[in-house]
Amino acid sequence: MTEPQVGGTYDDLLAAAQWAERSGLVAFARSDHYYGWSRDPKPAATDAFATLAGLARETQSIELTVLVAPFTFRHPAIVAKNATTIDQMSGGRLALGVGTGWNEEEHVAFGLPFPSWAERFARLEEGLGYLRACFGDGKFQGTYYQLDADVVPKPTGRLPIIIGGSGPKKTPELAGKYADEYNVFVSDPASIGARVEIVRAAAERAGRDPDSIRVSVMGPITARASRAEYEAVLAERAGARNMEVAELEGRWRSAFVPAGTPEQVSETLAAYEAVGVSRYYVQFVEVPQPAVLDEAFAAIPR
Repeated sequence: MTEPQVGGTYDDLLAAAQWAERSGLVAFARSDHYYGWSRDPKPAATDAFATLAGLARETQSIELTVLVAPFTFRHPAIVAKNATTIDQMSGGRLALGVGTGWNEEEHVAFGLPFPSWAERFARLEEGLGYLRACFGDGKFQGTYYQLDADVVPKPTGRLPIIIGGSGPKKTPELAGKYADEYNVFVSDPASIGARVEIVRAAAERAGRDPDSIRVSVMGPITARASRAEYEAVLAERAGARNMEVAELEGRWRSAFVPAGTPEQVSETLAAYEAVGVSRYYVQFVEVPQPAVLDEAFAAIPR
């Protein structure tokens, strides 16, 4: 999972996606942001849907994923048209992540409306219903969005919808009602497990099979083949942050970031699996070069 709003051209994305495909990974994901707000000078942030459309034609088998597209950027009609077009271009390999939008600074910079928290969640729920209508019977009436058209093209297959976010109640409830996958940022497995129970209960109330909803985690992994190699990387990263090694490792451990030798990483991943997580998106703040990916994934258990 990459964050190209803080750096990375389309060619960088292509190299990373093709590396992931050659290496047998199941999915390649990117964020959807327009503004590298934390960097100066500002990076050249690319559009998520435009780049995924390009990757759809330059990869063959890997799932292509956006984590996540906020409805504050685009009307659900635009999201639906982008999604079904890329789905067609990729032969059914797009997974569509949607969310509320959260970075106010980014919206202000582009002059995009940034409604209240309550309205953003209301728009997210309506947007999900609107997408299902676009992909299905073409009828939807809500407070913010209305649809009265048979929208074509339809998805070539399932076109899974991912709902991602850190909210402890509302987001998992929406995931249980609408999503094919619920995505949450790396955190205490016990807290994720509590949210998974909310997802499952909401799915049952909606008449859906709770077992059909994948649960995924997004976050970094720092794995090396030996403890000595891991400690060298840990010292390098602590130095770059002007932190003590023990402080940085303590932060990783308290946040349940998989880190250390393959055995240590396996233990953390097993804790996630025990609460229902079946996919982990390895997050890179910048789009990594293939050599970086070679090193990063060499000791990650699969």
